[in-house]
Amino acid sequence: MLVRDKIYKQATKSKYHLLTSIREELEKMSKFGLKVEEGKEGKNGEPSIGPVYRNPIAKNGFPSADPDLSTAWQLFRSAVEKYPGNRMLGWRDFKDGKWGPYNWKTYKEAYEETLQTGSALRAHGIKPGARIGIYGANCPQWIVAMEACSAHSLICVPLYDTLGSGAVDFIIEHAEIDIVFVQDKKVKELLNEECTHAKRLKLIVCFTSLQQEEKDKAVSMNIKPYSWNEFLNMGKENPSEPSPPQPLDICTIMYTSGTSGEPKGVILTHENMTASVTGVDHFMEEFEDKMTVDDVYISFLPLAHILDRMIEEFFFHRGASVGYFHGNINEIQEDMMELKPTFLAGVPRVYEKVHEGVLKALEELNPFRRHMFHVLYNFKLKWMNLGYKQKYASRLADLLAFRKVKNRLGGRIRLIVSGGAPLSSEVEEFLRVTSCGFVLQGYGLTETCGLATIGHPDEMCMLGTVGPPFVFTEVRLEEVPEMGYDPLADPPRGEICVRGRTTFAGYYKNPELTREAIKDGWFHTGDIGEMMPNGVVKVIDRKKNVIKLSQGEYVALEYLEKVYGIAPIVEDIWVYGNSFKSMLVAVVVPHEGNMKKWADKNGHKGSITELCSLQDLNQYVLLELKSAAERNKLRGFENIKGVILEPQPFEFDKELVTATMKKRRERLLQRYKVDIDDLYKRLNAAAKH
Repeated sequence: MLVRDKIYKQATKSKYHLLTSIREELEKMSKFGLKVEEGKEGKNGEPSIGPVYRNPIAKNGFPSADPDLSTAWQLFRSAVEKYPGNRMLGWRDFKDGKWGPYNWKTYKEAYEETLQTGSALRAHGIKPGARIGIYGANCPQWIVAMEACSAHSLICVPLYDTLGSGAVDFIIEHAEIDIVFVQDKKVKELLNEECTHAKRLKLIVCFTSLQQEEKDKAVSMNIKPYSWNEFLNMGKENPSEPSPPQPLDICTIMYTSGTSGEPKGVILTHENMTASVTGVDHFMEEFEDKMTVDDVYISFLPLAHILDRMIEEFFFHRGASVGYFHGNINEIQEDMMELKPTFLAGVPRVYEKVHEGVLKALEELNPFRRHMFHVLYNFKLKWMNLGYKQKYASRLADLLAFRKVKNRLGGRIRLIVSGGAPLSSEVEEFLRVTSCGFVLQGYGLTETCGLATIGHPDEMCMLGTVGPPFVFTEVRLEEVPEMGYDPLADPPRGEICVRGRTTFAGYYKNPELTREAIKDGWFHTGDIGEMMPNGVVKVIDRKKNVIKLSQGEYVALEYLEKVYGIAPIVEDIWVYGNSFKSMLVAVVVPHEGNMKKWADKNGHKGSITELCSLQDLNQYVLLELKSAAERNKLRGFENIKGVILEPQPFEFDKELVTATMKKRRERLLQRYKVDIDDLYKRLNAAAKH
């Protein structure tokens, strides 16, 4: 028996090493991004540029465009013709003190409302080319208003639900908006005296109905107010044929919130939109698993953000369903349990919370079950690293341990996509192993109409990367000498530059900024990337968020926040330094659960605010950050020397973060400047003694 076990173990070990060798050789041979043009060394002060890469699908040029699907309106009309009875838009009503089941509007019903909405707009004398504002949280009415714009060659201008004070006022004036479709909760903000340019509006249409005082306020400002049903009835009584757009007409002007300064209006054409949607068609043809009309997407990222807009456009194109969360992000799991989505898209913070939730649940298990979870995790990861698809890597592990993770996401998740910012490798690996679905990262900006690169499912060599160039995109790196990034060095690193059919036409009314961003046809993203040997891009830095300390050392702030953000005691962190200081400090939002565990263990009681004022907790957080720095082999000057503890998450104040949870650094500095100055004084005083 012992001899047989020994022989079996040796055979298994030999098989494992053989598979590992085969996998390594295949990875060396695999090229997910193809070099189509060589790089050039910089001369006469010009930066060096790296080779140009394309997706293998576009090796000999971008695929031909379908003339019948060349505008957003054609995409929608085609879907209605193919899938009239399919469920398109889902929402929940609040009744008897609770949220009910999902209600559904079919493609045909949504199309009829779109025609009525467009007719009502035309009845008010609105002509092609006019800018139409949409202001509010994701809902079916948002989509109907958007599609009505496409039907009549009108330009949809989203007003971010999370833009912050002053931004909505700025956009109304800058884009010269005369009509706004608005959520009931946002009517007061729109008609507020501080929104001075609302006076230029001729018409507001509420997603539901208006209060009498809101109607009176609008009328007093010479604005015609309509409830949703009133506006639809006007369209029924005054039918008007659509006035379809051309491919190069403007489809939308999306204002990016940015991390500083006024919002920028990104001009996206109908060609940009359709290239993004049909490009995903080409991409998905490469894979065994296909999207079906039974797929369901849960929409909670702002529809005014390009990632959610393009996902929904693609789902509509394929006749699938989109269900909207009921508005409270803290109760999103309840929506997921009710909707049972198959597709989930989010920014890294969403997945970090999922990761934290599972780890918290693990801590509550008995030691044996916790140990078995880790054994099964490592077993499945081993086979995934050898090239096995996640669904075949260990069905036993999925059954015994990981189906519970899947059930937390509704039980039917097939695909998880992360975008908006780099997802840490630790969290991505965890999701790949435990979610029982495909997990991949994509990279893009509003200026690239969503995707510029996209990862491949089941390719573990893409862990921590954002994949190769998208189907209709070319990518190259450009030298950033002041940061030491060279696209012709080994490894090749530099600013990510993009061009192709999805690249925006420019910034609205801002030719100077457009010239700065687009040079020789290449859009300069401001992100720093590394081109991997297999043609895959890894985002490693941000050009603008690099500072030089007083000793001359460069520090990448976002990278450090990602490293320190993994520490269990950290819920969120903002790292600060400047050229007049030799050391870094940080504002840390402690993880509530782990902070309370520390407090119980160390005999402290009190509210979150009271705990954050404790010097003992401050020192504990510093020790945890130091451990994270040591684990990640950070250099001495990258260590955090002092912290300010903040009891309230940054995202609670929309002035401090963008819609995709990127930190507004200038505003954070304004908020904490007094505390930071005081902290530096104390650190300098301590250094002298």
